Amino acid sequence: MSTQIIVGKGSCGIAAGASRIAALLEEGLKGRDCSIKTAGCIGMCYLEPIVDVIENGAKRTYVRVDADAVAEIIKAVSGDENTAEQYEIPKEDDDNLHKQTRIALANCGIINPEDIDEYIARDGYKTITDIIREKSPEEIIGELKTAGLGGRGGAGFPTWFKWRAARDAPVPKDGIKYVICNADEGDPGAFMDRAVLEGDPHALIEGMLLCAYAIGAPQGVVYVRAEYPLAIQRLETAIRQAEERGYLGDHILGTDLSFTLRINAGAGAFVCGEETALIASLEGERGMPRLKPPFPAQKGFWQKPSNINNVETYANVPWIIRNGGAAFSAMGTENSKGTKVFALTGKIKKGGLVEIPMGSTIRDVIYGVGGGIRDDKAFKAVQMGGPSGGCIPADLIDTMIDYRTLAATGAIMGSGGMVVMDETTCMVDMARFFLDFTCKESCGKCIHCRIGTRRMLEILTRITQGEGKDGDIELLHDLALQIKDGSLCGLGQTAPNPVLTTIKYFRNEYEDHIYHKKCTAKQCKPLLRYTINAEKCTGCTLCSRKCPVDAITGTVKNAHVIDPDKCIKCGKCAEVCRFKAVVIE
Repeated sequence: MSTQIIVGKGSCGIAAGASRIAALLEEGLKGRDCSIKTAGCIGMCYLEPIVDVIENGAKRTYVRVDADAVAEIIKAVSGDENTAEQYEIPKEDDDNLHKQTRIALANCGIINPEDIDEYIARDGYKTITDIIREKSPEEIIGELKTAGLGGRGGAGFPTWFKWRAARDAPVPKDGIKYVICNADEGDPGAFMDRAVLEGDPHALIEGMLLCAYAIGAPQGVVYVRAEYPLAIQRLETAIRQAEERGYLGDHILGTDLSFTLRINAGAGAFVCGEETALIASLEGERGMPRLKPPFPAQKGFWQKPSNINNVETYANVPWIIRNGGAAFSAMGTENSKGTKVFALTGKIKKGGLVEIPMGSTIRDVIYGVGGGIRDDKAFKAVQMGGPSGGCIPADLIDTMIDYRTLAATGAIMGSGGMVVMDETTCMVDMARFFLDFTCKESCGKCIHCRIGTRRMLEILTRITQGEGKDGDIELLHDLALQIKDGSLCGLGQTAPNPVLTTIKYFRNEYEDHIYHKKCTAKQCKPLLRYTINAEKCTGCTLCSRKCPVDAITGTVKNAHVIDPDKCIKCGKCAEVCRFKAVVIE
C-alpha cells in the first residue's frame, strides 16, 4: 500500500508556508511510492503548516512543519530511523480536535477539495443520487423543521420556514426561482465560510441543490467576497466537476431536477451581508437594504422568489438529510439545535476554527479548545457576533452558547466570530474600533445609521484622547438606542451593541477615561504618562539612547528623567529597560 501525504493548504496553511513544504516533499520523495495531496484547513490554524502521513492505515500528524521537519519526515517515510517524533502533534491538541462535533467542517482538512471523487467517497451527493428519488420536496423541508436548523449567518431564523416560504411563493411565468448563498463574510476575525469554501466546496453545492429541489428553483448564485480568491478558485473547480458528473445542469442524473450555479464576486461591502443589500448588489446596483416586506422569498433577486442562506447553513443540510432531522435535533439546546462553527481570534493561545454543539459554554471554547489566554494573562472579555455583536465579560464566561442566552447578555451569536480579549485590552478603545468599522461600512441610506454612528464615534474618540466630559456616557447610551430604533437594516440596528455592552459591563473604564483621565489597560496613548523610578534606574543610558525624540536626560550611573512635553509615548523606553525602572501610569 502506497504512502499518502496530506498537506493542509487553506489560506492559513499557505500563509504559513504550506506550498513550499509541499514542493519540498514532492522533490524529496520523487520516485517513491507516495502520493501527495492537498486538503483545506482542519481548524488548527495555530499549528500550520500541518502534514498528515498515512501508512498502512495509520496516520501521523506533523505540525509547524519547516524545512528541517520535511527532511525528518522524508527519512521516516523512506524507512530510515524515525526522528520526526518531535514534530508530531501534541496529544492535547489532537484530543481537542477529536472532542469536537464536526458536521459543517466534517470534510475540511481531510479531503482534497479539488477532487470530487474524495467527496463522493464520504457519502457526498448521496442525497441527490438516492434521497431525492425517495423524498418529496415537502419531506425535505419537514426534515429541516425536525432538525431545528437555524440560519448560521447570525439571526438563527428557522431555515425550514424560509424554504417553505420560497416554495409556497407563486411560480413566475418564466418558472424562475433562485437559490442564493451569502458568502460575503465580512466580520473582522471571522473565516468560517471561507474555510468551508476552501476545504469542502461540494458540501455547499449539495446543500444548494437540496434547496433547489425543495423550493423548485432552477438557478443559483454564490455571492462571495472577492477577497477570497482561493475560495473562489476551488468553488469554480467544484462547480465544473459537478457539471461534468451530472450533479449540475439539466435533468440531473436523469431526474426532473435542473439546476445551474454561478459565482458572483462582491466588492467586500459589509452591508452586503444583509440579504436585501446583497440582492441589490447582485442586480448591479449599489448595495443598500430594501424595506421588508416583501421578503426575498416573495420578491427577491430580479423580483423572483429567492431563498438566501449562508455557507455554513447550506453545508449542514446534506448531513441532516442523510442522517435525519432528529439526529441533528438531538444536539444542542431547546431553542438552538445542532452544532456551530466559531472562529477563535485575538488574545487566544490556539486560534483557529472549532465546531461544538450548541449549549457548550464560552469557557468550554476559550479554555477547553482554545487553550486559554495567550501568555497566561487574565481573561477580560470576548466579542461575539462581529462588529455588530457585544462584549461578554469574564464573570459571564460560563454563559451557555445559544441564541437566546447570548442575546440576554447584549451580544449576539452572529456568524460565529469570537474575538478574545485579555487584561491589556481597553474596552473603550475596543468599542471605538468596532464602531469605526460599522460607521465606515454604513451604506448611508438611513439618517440614524449614517449620522448617528458618526456622532457616537466622535464621542468615543474624544474619550480615548482624554477629552471626554461629563454626560458623554449618557449621550452615548441615548444615541445608541435611537440608532437601533431608527435604522432600516441589521447593520444600524446592531452597530451600537459594542458600545452598549461595554458601558453595561465596563462603565468604570469609561468613568476612568472621562473623570480621571486614565486608561487602566494602558492602551490609550494620550492618557498615558511615562516616568522613571529613580530607585530602580541604574543610569545605564540605554533608554535615552533609544528614545526617538531625545525626551530622556541623565548621566551615566545616575537616575534619568523623562520630559513629559517631549515624550511621544511610543513605549520604547519601557521596552528596552532591563531594570523595570520605567513606570507607565
